[in-house]
Amino acid sequence: MRKCAILSMDSLANFESYDHLVIPYLNKFGWQVDTISWRQPDVVWSNYEAVIIRTPWDYQSDEQQFLAVLTDIEQSSAHLENPIEIVRWNIDKIYMQELALHGVDIVPTDWHPKLEQQPLTVDTLDIYFKAFDTEQIIIKPRVSANADNTFWLKQSTAEQHVEQLNHVFAQRDFMVQPFISNILSEGEFSLFYFNGHYSHAILKTPKKNDFRVQEEFGSLLTAVEPEVVLKHAADKCIGAINSIHTTPLYARVDFVRHENGFALMEAELIEPSLYFNMDAGSAERFAEAFVERMHQLTI
Repeated sequence: MRKCAILSMDSLANFESYDHLVIPYLNKFGWQVDTISWRQPDVVWSNYEAVIIRTPWDYQSDEQQFLAVLTDIEQSSAHLENPIEIVRWNIDKIYMQELALHGVDIVPTDWHPKLEQQPLTVDTLDIYFKAFDTEQIIIKPRVSANADNTFWLKQSTAEQHVEQLNHVFAQRDFMVQPFISNILSEGEFSLFYFNGHYSHAILKTPKKNDFRVQEEFGSLLTAVEPEVVLKHAADKCIGAINSIHTTPLYARVDFVRHENGFALMEAELIEPSLYFNMDAGSAERFAEAFVERMHQLTI
């Protein structure tokens, strides 16, 4: 059998992962699969024909080390999916500016440098609220995952968080967005594409008094058939990504209902959960997309 590796993290004990559902299909198509932590030292990547980035959900704490590992894989004979040029582009959420230039509607966002030289004040926070004419904002790192260091601030109590924000973002570039209330009332839609083709979609609704949509925080997951406007927005986003880079093996695009349509929250091209558990045919479709890409490499 041909050999591929699934890139993960040391332990998934506190996370929900569904990659085990795709392994039988990869085996069926003639691929032996090893799951390897990206932090494991002295891996001979050339022993594998391909490496698929899947669940390294702690990379945001060691961004440069993570990219160094991916560079080692790229420099070996193994084929990396998604490719490192896509990872480098997607790892900093400022990529959303480029998608906006390609006509993708994104959640309104202001981008800010780390606070080491110019710490936040109460007056600065007031400017953030006024910029979006809102009483609630989100502040989060430009490099982040799992909602780590993401703050939901209300104008009436924001000054209580100034010290913490200055500490967290002293060495991190960050972004500010208006809080979109539909996250609470409806949730966030995720649409999944394999090799550029639509696969399935889900709605993630946070639990009461929370805004985080990851299931580790108790959100409700629902399989959905995307309405026409949402599917069009997602297709447009995928088209923009494909025009900037080669088509990724996998992509998850996250949208929230906003104003008269849908706005992009994020395009996840590095390590998104693909929720194979939510669609019976999705794991096999992913395996087929991978096999198709590997076949194309030999043509």
